[in-house]
Amino acid sequence: MFIDFSFRAAAKRSDRCPAPWRRPLIQWLDGVEAGWSIPLLLVCFVAVWMAYLSISYLGAGLHPDVLETWTFGRTLAWGNPKHPPLMGWVTRAWTTVFPLTDWSLQLMAMTNAALGLWFVDRISKRLVVGHKRLIVLLLLMLTPAYQFHAQRFNANTVLLATWPLATYCFLRAFETKKAFWAIAAGLSAALTILGKYYSVFLIASFAFAAIAHPHRRAYLLSASPWISVAVGSVALSPHLYWLATTGAAPVHHALTHAGVDALTSLRDAAAFLLGLAAAMGVSAVTWIMIAGYRLKRMPRELAAMSPNLVLLGFIAIGTIGLPIAVALLMRTDLPSLWALQGLFLFAVVIVCSTSYPIERFYTVNATVLVAAIAATAVIVAAPVHAIYRNRCGYKEDRNFYHRAAKELTRQWRALTGSRLTVIGGNDSLGLATAFYSPDHPHYGRPVAYQYALELPRGIALENGWAALCFEHQSDCIDEMQRMTKDHTVITRKLTLQSRLFGMPGVVRTVVAFMVVPRGTLARDADPKPVNASARPQDD
Repeated sequence: MFIDFSFRAAAKRSDRCPAPWRRPLIQWLDGVEAGWSIPLLLVCFVAVWMAYLSISYLGAGLHPDVLETWTFGRTLAWGNPKHPPLMGWVTRAWTTVFPLTDWSLQLMAMTNAALGLWFVDRISKRLVVGHKRLIVLLLLMLTPAYQFHAQRFNANTVLLATWPLATYCFLRAFETKKAFWAIAAGLSAALTILGKYYSVFLIASFAFAAIAHPHRRAYLLSASPWISVAVGSVALSPHLYWLATTGAAPVHHALTHAGVDALTSLRDAAAFLLGLAAAMGVSAVTWIMIAGYRLKRMPRELAAMSPNLVLLGFIAIGTIGLPIAVALLMRTDLPSLWALQGLFLFAVVIVCSTSYPIERFYTVNATVLVAAIAATAVIVAAPVHAIYRNRCGYKEDRNFYHRAAKELTRQWRALTGSRLTVIGGNDSLGLATAFYSPDHPHYGRPVAYQYALELPRGIALENGWAALCFEHQSDCIDEMQRMTKDHTVITRKLTLQSRLFGMPGVVRTVVAFMVVPRGTLARDADPKPVNASARPQDD
């Protein structure tokens, strides 16, 4: 016996005579085709989650992944040691316009998420009309992909925008077979690869969908797919040349995920599916409440999908099945967060395959649910998180990034009377100092402890450099002592404490190594290593 959770009678009554508080939201639903409802939703989405980030991370620095993207973008290149170059390019373009502040890069992250949702709506617009388009976006907003995952802008989250863009262009190329859309499909597909090599699974899913589709003959015998392949290859050629001439470091980094045993690979594949199912859990329950008794129509609805939806369905299957097959074959790990940017395909297919009208009652309720979760996150979760992290700290010790960078810069200038141009040592502290220090020193080899990025040309170590290690990182300290043994170096311990609205928090000690410029002696400095404690003023 089928249990109906959809409140059919209430939905019909509400649509006939809506409660006063529902009427503004219904007017908003009616504005979808007029073109203003979805932009308004996305602006509110960015504003609310910006408020969450601003409150939740009070007193803390940006995540090292975000700082890394800015570091990569400082030198425009066709690649970097860990990932393809797109995330660095985006950050470089953004910070050319916006200031180097936490809120600026947080806004970049949320704008990227909103842009991805907008591209998803471009796809939905070709398949349904009215507030069904909003349901697709609301269901995606109930996943963690577009808020919590999106806030850490990196090689994974840059795909939130590029995957739906490439899918839209491929859909149009398949549908119209026109040269313009074939070129757009090739360029956007190349863009996804320049975001992360994992996007090869999206491109392979395009090929799989084109071959499996009932209209494959008309598409494959047209010029469209071959134009896309040619344009995409040309667009990728500078990066491929860079890989061939620099040792292909990003490829080697990607291959570090391979080599696990068969059982581990199988467990990771199962965890991959479970992780994606969990990410869609709230959305799935919400959709069950919307569809209700009409869920029994789903097999019939899916069997009768339009050609465009069939194409998207095959792409969705490919983006899940192909990574699992390759992971099992090559015995690699497979975190589910690598695939979060593809969840939109399932939301579009499920919602847009419905032939029956969906009452506005359900869309209003979904909107209220999304708004309630966002409001709870801003009003309750964000301040609780900030207070908790001030007391207990972060895994990356982000509480101390600002203070360590500013105190090191102050002490360096007091010792040398010059700007700090090179920073090394611990990865997270080095990346943070490069970003937060007013001198914005460059971070990379040979003074970085683990990092593989080379210092830019023209940066001379003879002009002096500094390095930071947390006191508990004995391996980092040992490496810095080895590197500085033949130099005039000042070693100091900086004891730092986080504070939030005057409330004292965790304490960490950072060891600073300051190698003064050759041929000079630091002001009031003893050339022998010394230890000194420094407690910088609160920000």
